Amino acid sequence: MAPHRVEEPPPPAKRLVLVVADGLRADKLFQLYPQRDATMKSNAPYLRDLVLNHGTWGISHTRVPTESRPGHVALIAGFYEDVSAVTKGWKMNPVEFDSVFNQSEHTWSFGSPDILPMFAEGASDPNRVDTFMYASESEDFAEDAVELDLWVLEKFTKLFDRAKYDDILFSQLHKDRIVFFLHLLGLDTNGHAHLPSSQEYLDNIKVVDDIVSKVVNLMDEFYEHDEKTAYVFTADHGMSNRGNHGDGHPDNTRTPLISWGAGVNKPNYSHPTGHDDYSAPWGLNSVQRNDVLQAGIAPLMASLIGINYPVNSVGELPLAYLNNTPYFKAKSIYVNALEILEQYNVKNARKKQTELMFKPYAPLNNATHKPEILISRIEELIDIGEYGEAEALCLDLIELSLQGLRYLQTYDWLFLRSIVNAGYIGWIMYSLSFVFREYVLCISHAKKDQYENLINIVSSVAFFLLFSIIYIQEMPATYYAYVVFPIFFWNKVLKDRRTFFDVWKLAIEKRSPVIIVGCIIGYLAILQMLVLAYFYRSVLNICFLLAAIWPLAMPKSLWTEVPERIFQWVLCCLCCSVFTLLPVEKGEDITLVLIGGLFIMITGLYAYYQKHSLATQGDANVIGMTFLFQLILVILSMITVYGTASSLRAKTGLPTLNKYLGWAILVISILTPFVHERTNPKHYAYRLISIYLSFAPLFVILSISYEVLFYCIFSITLWIWLALERHLHLERQPTWELRKERTLTLEDLRISLMFLFFMLVAFFGTGNVASLSSFSLQSVYRLTTVFDPFLMGALLLLKLLIPFFIVTSAVYIINKALGLPSFSLCLLVISTSDVMTLNFFYLVRDDGSWLEIGTSISHFCISSLFVLFIILLYSMTRLLVGKEIIPTYLTLAGKYKII
Repeated sequence: MAPHRVEEPPPPAKRLVLVVADGLRADKLFQLYPQRDATMKSNAPYLRDLVLNHGTWGISHTRVPTESRPGHVALIAGFYEDVSAVTKGWKMNPVEFDSVFNQSEHTWSFGSPDILPMFAEGASDPNRVDTFMYASESEDFAEDAVELDLWVLEKFTKLFDRAKYDDILFSQLHKDRIVFFLHLLGLDTNGHAHLPSSQEYLDNIKVVDDIVSKVVNLMDEFYEHDEKTAYVFTADHGMSNRGNHGDGHPDNTRTPLISWGAGVNKPNYSHPTGHDDYSAPWGLNSVQRNDVLQAGIAPLMASLIGINYPVNSVGELPLAYLNNTPYFKAKSIYVNALEILEQYNVKNARKKQTELMFKPYAPLNNATHKPEILISRIEELIDIGEYGEAEALCLDLIELSLQGLRYLQTYDWLFLRSIVNAGYIGWIMYSLSFVFREYVLCISHAKKDQYENLINIVSSVAFFLLFSIIYIQEMPATYYAYVVFPIFFWNKVLKDRRTFFDVWKLAIEKRSPVIIVGCIIGYLAILQMLVLAYFYRSVLNICFLLAAIWPLAMPKSLWTEVPERIFQWVLCCLCCSVFTLLPVEKGEDITLVLIGGLFIMITGLYAYYQKHSLATQGDANVIGMTFLFQLILVILSMITVYGTASSLRAKTGLPTLNKYLGWAILVISILTPFVHERTNPKHYAYRLISIYLSFAPLFVILSISYEVLFYCIFSITLWIWLALERHLHLERQPTWELRKERTLTLEDLRISLMFLFFMLVAFFGTGNVASLSSFSLQSVYRLTTVFDPFLMGALLLLKLLIPFFIVTSAVYIINKALGLPSFSLCLLVISTSDVMTLNFFYLVRDDGSWLEIGTSISHFCISSLFVLFIILLYSMTRLLVGKEIIPTYLTLAGKYKII
């Protein structure tokens, strides 16, 4: 794409200083804070003075994902990376893109090794961008992160000190179109470590304010107050109340923007607008507020120093920030329009070249709105001095170009959605036919179909036509995969269609068709209810209340035989329902963590005193020793958490002993269940309790509040569910049939629904897996405080997986205890869960708030990966639980008897 810039008149600024306060929320910077003398003052007096007296300000609205890499790319390159960029957040430069730094004469950047390299490595001339970075080990959450910002100021100051005796550097610093980039990471680090409401975070704002003041003074002194320096102060993303970011919550997407200096407008006190309830408490209502989309900052910087606008930029130049002649403003927005139109033209030409029956974007292809006509009209208006009209037409052209880009980006939507929809439905039918054939009809292969050859011919023709279309139109390689799966699935389903008729005949022999249809409709309705649970956690509360009244549908004999089990079930359901109503944003509460650990100790001691009931071959001593060892680990984890939390609160850092003890507990906790597979005890209850106690120490270490209580009560609930399912099975099956492997029945739909429900509770019980920012990084500080996104992410993921292991372990044992074939329940869930995925497929949004967009994409991704997730978990569970377990049942006397 051809670059564009304002050739004349000359730009207002010779140089630009960009200061990015990583993780700074807009409200935390602008709001006033009460002082001891009962007055209200700002933590950033210098920046506030700039807002009121020297520059232009507003809110910069960021996009999902609110992470450092995509945020800085939007700021400096002017375009929004795909949401998947969150996975590239700390990679150097996996995607090539143009940037303000790349277009500058020279850029000096100071700050984090996580951000600076991706712009230096991506520059067309690597010598154009100099980087000054501290070591990654310096990003320690246990240390005062203010030192990181002071390091940047020190290196920035030394650069100008060196220029006093380095003639080459002095000459470079006096060139036009140069950029200085100061990346201040302290606020992000302190926000993660102490939360944005903490005194540490607020004090860091004061430090940032002081740094900006010193930078301006240094620049003025070095350049002898030539007034040719433009300044931009902003942030890449905000910070949630829990000290995290990533999703589209307004606290994460609203960042401050202040610009001043050469070419920037002074404050506008004449009829100020732009204020709302959000900015009302800041005391800035007397001055105009000018909000921008984050990508608009890149063309603003390019305009101020007269460089080419980054060729990938889709940002709209915020004219309200420019203080220049009407002619310059009109030329700047005209160049902005040309640069975005260039992207549309290139993409349109490529699409037209490959598309079989290409339909151009109509608004840019009619007689009055062809690009060349609009460009000619704009140039004419500028030439005759009609700048206001020219600006309006440029904005129209920008809007049309962006809409045209969107049209071209979504050109294949109908084709793709049709293929993906056919693929999901085909997969559901294909997997159901397999389950029916293997676990209901008990036949290994589908019967020979008389139309098999015809089905193969139709499939081959469809395959050839679709592949030809993809090849001719040069579509991405992934489209081939999209086509292969639906053709394969529907080919198999059509050949195996007799299976569905045979299952229906078998079902109506045992049940009324009305009951069967009612069960299927009820199953689908509950699946829809579980879809709602992704959006409203309170739905899980309703589900727990419905589960609590499930015993009403049980045989009356169970109420007299095991009333204590029914009472325990109701009590556990009611207790679990409370957690789904608690907020996911929770602060650190070590008392709750220790109380949760105490509950685990109580349940572990109870299991220890029941060791003889769990013995199958005189192995009670082995069971007892195992439980005691695991309880010792729980105690050590509680001591470690208390000691580490106290040390971090006192700002004395992570104690070395606690760190190594924590890692030792983590490794032992992970290995213990696999070691048990080698021991003698085969009792399924022992295995489940052992897995629960094995992961308990790790869960204690990685928890900050009520999660440990949830883990304890949730695990007990699963245990009671297992016992009730076993009792129901014994009620329905004669004793002599208990050793036989049975087929799936209509009642097993309930078990699969319960499986899905408990998996969702594991997802959303204490947080929201769709938004990882709902999980606090504070939990990993017991093991490491040095910033390492991959290690910290892995520890968080490990914590999230633990409840899932407990669920799949319980279901695996239920599968064994009810005499079902291995994997049958798992495959039944896999076969039907994509009904939920289809819901999320149609609920994916690319409009509305960034919270809605990010959440919808997260839900779809989670649900899409659910099949693979369950398969992997279930396979891991077979290793955890072991293949050789002995199913048992409770006699009326309450004692275990081996079947």
